[in-house]
Amino acid sequence: MFKTIKNAFKTPEVRKKLLYTLLLILIFRFGCYITAPGVNASELAEQMKNATSGGFTALIDTISGGAFSNLSIFAMSITPYITASIVIQLLGMIIPSLQALIKEGGELGKQKVNKYTKLLTIVLAAIEGAGIYISYSSSYSNVFINPGFFTGFLVVVSLMAGTAILMWLGEQITNKGIGNGISIIIFVGIISGLPSAITVLKDIIFTTNGFSTAGLATAIAIVVGALILVTAVVWVQSAERRIPVQYAKKVVGRKMYGGQNTHIPLKLAMAGVMPIIFASSFLTFPAMIISIFASNSVGGTGFLAGLYKFSIATSSSAGIEWGYSLANAIVYLILIVAFTFFYTLATFNPAEVSQNIKQNGGFIPGIRAGKPTTDYLKSVLMKLTWFGSIFLGIIAILPMLLRFSGLDISFGGTSILIVVGVALETVQQLESQLVMRHYKGFLEK
Repeated sequence: MFKTIKNAFKTPEVRKKLLYTLLLILIFRFGCYITAPGVNASELAEQMKNATSGGFTALIDTISGGAFSNLSIFAMSITPYITASIVIQLLGMIIPSLQALIKEGGELGKQKVNKYTKLLTIVLAAIEGAGIYISYSSSYSNVFINPGFFTGFLVVVSLMAGTAILMWLGEQITNKGIGNGISIIIFVGIISGLPSAITVLKDIIFTTNGFSTAGLATAIAIVVGALILVTAVVWVQSAERRIPVQYAKKVVGRKMYGGQNTHIPLKLAMAGVMPIIFASSFLTFPAMIISIFASNSVGGTGFLAGLYKFSIATSSSAGIEWGYSLANAIVYLILIVAFTFFYTLATFNPAEVSQNIKQNGGFIPGIRAGKPTTDYLKSVLMKLTWFGSIFLGIIAILPMLLRFSGLDISFGGTSILIVVGVALETVQQLESQLVMRHYKGFLEK
């Protein structure tokens, strides 16, 4: 990987793209420290020191690189755009005209779908921004200088503008830089929390009573566990089952076509980290609604209080009984497995792939064309998805299970999945850029 990056900086065209990407990343990080207008930044920082982290805000704060807790213009990060993209994909499965636009619309269809996604993003950003303002107003005192309609309108518009700017930055990185822009922004937001993670390890080793041998052993175990986790994620993200496909020879005029052998790559974790995001959003949604519209029930008793405690156990166990955390972990695992199957089948259709193979005169050795090929592909896909879904679930709930031992780490498997996945994807794009440049230079000579 480091050799690829070194070679990339030696190539003028690729170096220009890398520097452009780094510039936009700096703009993103700079915007994370610009507080939304109408916010008393010093008062917010003071109250955040004594606030209990976690709940439905934890995932957003991690992705935004701490911008959510600072209530900056990038507080919502790119999450409204991600939600809008998911909604458009789901609607595409229900609405035939939208499905045709996504699959067969070509470049014009992509532009229309992108336009619909952006419009939906603005609507979702307005709703989420209003929820954030109401939540902060009810949870913290004196955070806003002049609380009221005008201040709320100003804050919501600022948050919407921040999301729109991030959408634009993501598009620019994708079109003119290196890597997928949206993924890069999420990646940078997560790794910006590494210094705080190092601080947590330091506090484990050096407690208020001085150096702790047990703390050192715990910190080493955390580092070793993280390395093992990264290795496992890299292996699963890179692993794939290759289904061999042969194409029959055919004569057209005086030329012979076909006869080549190829394969269909099926990855173990085809859905990536999306099922975790789906499941986390689904579980934490009740906590967000309760904190906005029934904030008095948060610290009380009853059904709403129990639902709130169950919901926020996804990302925090501070003050939460172990029963809620254990129940949440079980439901979280089930949802991740279910969403993994749903997303995989939504993105890979065995019947469609089988039909394409048959139309092009291909076949899988030992399998008849048509329905037997579809059944075979579906069988292999189900086995791979079972492994991938359980792996994703274990990675996601591992930090939650570690909390039962009294260890509440500041980074988890979800963050590692996103970081490793984006890093691998970016390096692959760098390598393809270098190979393309190499062939261009060879042809020019």
